[in-house]
Amino acid sequence: MIPLAERLRPKNPDELVGQAHLMGPAKPLTKLLEQDKLPSLIFWGPPGSGKTTLARIIAGKTKAKFHPLSAVLAGIQDLRNIVAAIEKEKGDLFQNHHILFIDEIHRWNKAQQDALLPYVEDGTITLIGATTENPSFEVIGPLLSRCKVYVLNALNEEELKQIAKRGLSELGCEISDEALAFAVQTADGDARRVLNTLEIAGTLKGTFPKRVERPLLQISDIEEAVQRKSLLYDKKGEEHYNIISAFIKSMRGSDADAAVYYLARMYEAGEDPRFIARRMVIFASEDVGNADPEALRVAVAAFQAYEIVGQAEGWIPLAQAATYLAKAPKSNASYVAYKTAKADVEEFGILPVPLHLRNAPTKLMKELDYGKGYRYAHTDVNQAKDQQHLPDKLKGKKYYKDPSTGSG
Repeated sequence: MIPLAERLRPKNPDELVGQAHLMGPAKPLTKLLEQDKLPSLIFWGPPGSGKTTLARIIAGKTKAKFHPLSAVLAGIQDLRNIVAAIEKEKGDLFQNHHILFIDEIHRWNKAQQDALLPYVEDGTITLIGATTENPSFEVIGPLLSRCKVYVLNALNEEELKQIAKRGLSELGCEISDEALAFAVQTADGDARRVLNTLEIAGTLKGTFPKRVERPLLQISDIEEAVQRKSLLYDKKGEEHYNIISAFIKSMRGSDADAAVYYLARMYEAGEDPRFIARRMVIFASEDVGNADPEALRVAVAAFQAYEIVGQAEGWIPLAQAATYLAKAPKSNASYVAYKTAKADVEEFGILPVPLHLRNAPTKLMKELDYGKGYRYAHTDVNQAKDQQHLPDKLKGKKYYKDPSTGSG
């Protein structure tokens, strides 16, 4: 069966969702199509943003013959075959316009990209290349100079919901608001991903191969569809988890006596000392953190010391580290900061980096205002101090509270 995302691929501009900055009224691509003056193009954008769809819509609007290639599978010979077929139409060359679409063009090496140049130059083909990678680095300069680069954006939540509702209609499913929000959230701006998620959820719900009358997808159905394999930590049984939990919580509670007791319980029972050492390295950052940065060095040194001295006396550096960590001042500020930031990443997805913070080593990136207005902290101290570094949606957000001052 044809995948849902392919079945729902838009065929004309009216069906296109997103990229209104390119295909909206009086926008660049719209104007080019209206004037029938389409240059060779490079579409640069994240997965599922509509690069292939946009190329097909353009081909349809121009009545051009569309020649698709995947750079992963195709090579120079495939290009030559297409050009040879075009050459047979010499008499109709100016009536039949030809668009060569190369998906993932960044996968072609320099020689393969070089092979495109004469055909782009003489108008045999109009090239549309699609890439998820920065074309400044992945497309050769001579080809880049002959193409107009357009940047496609990841789809926002409302756009993904619109696409998702089309998919649900095609599947014959309904969905709860919570489940729809979760499906959109996990898609990270990728239309294909949200449709794949819904198709899997519908299949697991029993929509296929038989039709159930308007099944309702709940959040549990979406969770099942997007689940990732759970990595089991170990299979030694409940007591293993009980002892390591007690060891960690004893150090967290600054009880060195209990910490060294549980260390001895594990070590003498034959627990892997490297496992114990790893847990202490994690603890040093998670629970002691910047209240005592030396703790991480002690934990790492204990790990390395065990490797040097071996099993017979390896308990000695491990005991030193365990008691040091137990007595060290505690701060989980960096741990909490990361978890809070992670929650925002999961809630808001991939937010765009402010343009003034982006590096601009190429002319194209400068033309796109990368790096414009950036304040260099070493020479522009006062203004740089108030410079925005977080994405606009998180402006002013505080994640880290300094354990020494209690402020961000």
